[in-house]
Amino acid sequence: MAKKAAPKKVLKKKEINLKLDVKLKELNLAVKEEKDKHLRLFAEFENYKKRTSKERIELYKTANQEVITALIPILDDFSRANQQMEKENGSVDQEGINLIYNKFHEVLKNNGLKPTQAKIGDEFDAELHEAITQIPSPSEDEKGKIIDIVEIGYQLGDRIIRYPKVVVGL
Repeated sequence: MAKKAAPKKVLKKKEINLKLDVKLKELNLAVKEEKDKHLRLFAEFENYKKRTSKERIELYKTANQEVITALIPILDDFSRANQQMEKENGSVDQEGINLIYNKFHEVLKNNGLKPTQAKIGDEFDAELHEAITQIPSPSEDEKGKIIDIVEIGYQLGDRIIRYPKVVVGL
């Protein structure tokens, strides 16, 4: 009888080992899934940090956009006053106005404001220019090109805050 009991013990041990192997595989799979979830969550958090950091930097660059946008018409008025005074030639106040204009222009420039690059003869680009009118072009070469710049455009950093107003040739 002792010989018959041994195979039952071996069978029970094999069953237990099989159950333990199945349980071990389940646990390993669960650990693998949790590691994967953890890595994805970590990657998502890193992306969130990068995105918010980028947004914060962009906000810092353009935080004063509203103020500078409100000051641009004043800069235009100064520019027109300077042009008018140059035509009148030698006004006593001209030097003072020029000093104020230059100082005002430098303050805006130091805060990131710069004129957009638009020149007469450039191709018209709706992404960069605002066409206020179209006129017949004197030659075929000037079709679709800027004929005149009515108002200078400005950008704050890389963002255009006022498009240059241009006349385009037909």
